[in-house]
Amino acid sequence: MAIFGADPEQLASLGRTLRQQMGTIESVMGTVSAGLAGTAWTGPARDRFEHDWNETFRTALSRLVQAFDAAGSDCLARSSELQRVMGAG
Repeated sequence: MAIFGADPEQLASLGRTLRQQMGTIESVMGTVSAGLAGTAWTGPARDRFEHDWNETFRTALSRLVQAFDAAGSDCLARSSELQRVMGAG
């Protein structure tokens, strides 16, 4: 029989780490978008990259931000609940 559980402090730490990384991902998105907008570059290669950036990469990074937000929030909520149940909260 397997025993399931988590260390509430470690779970909370993971939740905070995931939530903090959201800013890093958003920063990368902003840096690349601004760099692309400020670069004098025309032609099919730019068109391809800009399309890929806007349609694929930014979309994937946005989904990653959403996933980190949801997972981080879930870790924090579970940590709080564990602490409550264990009488530490």
